Amino acid sequence: MQKNWSIKELEKRIGYKFQNVELLRQAVTHSSFANEHRTEGLADNERLEFLGDAVLEVSSSEFLFLNYPEMPEGDLTKFRASIVCEPTLALCARELELGKFLLLGKGEELTGGRNRDSIVSDAMEAVIGAIYLDGGFANAKEFVQKFVLKDIEHKKLFYDSKTILQEIVQGNFKEESISYVLTGEEGPDHDKTFYVDVMIGDRLVARGTGHTKKGAEQEAAYRAIITLKGTMKDTCI
Repeated sequence: MQKNWSIKELEKRIGYKFQNVELLRQAVTHSSFANEHRTEGLADNERLEFLGDAVLEVSSSEFLFLNYPEMPEGDLTKFRASIVCEPTLALCARELELGKFLLLGKGEELTGGRNRDSIVSDAMEAVIGAIYLDGGFANAKEFVQKFVLKDIEHKKLFYDSKTILQEIVQGNFKEESISYVLTGEEGPDHDKTFYVDVMIGDRLVARGTGHTKKGAEQEAAYRAIITLKGTMKDTCI
């Protein structure tokens, strides 16, 4: 069986000790691995992911409701969406290094599944679901607050960066437009790195990299916002 880590190591990483460690094992078992080990009767993490998604939505909704009392419903909905979206959860999973604990089938392993946003974000939700089943809502909410809801203003800025940059440019550079220029890519098809420049008019403002073109554009936009924030004192970002 593909595994070179201990349950205790994973529990220490997520900050929760399971009564039923099989729930944690299931949370990191991708369907590709379960399919390759059918004779062992392994369950994959898809049902736990379904449950964790619901727990995450409730936890984040409560957090935003209590901590942003003046924010209208429409903005709360958008803010929550930026927290629970796949790229944000993947970022949280990488901060936990959750990818190294995943049980993947040989095909997924060879094609870079351990670093794929969709896989690690699903595992993050599955872990939330597993904690909920093992220790109840309070423990699951504590995990969400510790690993998903921390530094959410930064996460919101990063994942709304293209929209925010567009608003800044429209308000301050009325005669100029934003363009994203792909300047290069490297690596095999399953694990490419893309390089993107963001331009305001004909001026290079920032560069970004990512495993997708969209991710590279988001990083370039984020870096552009930080650059503009440092040079435009009256800009509200």
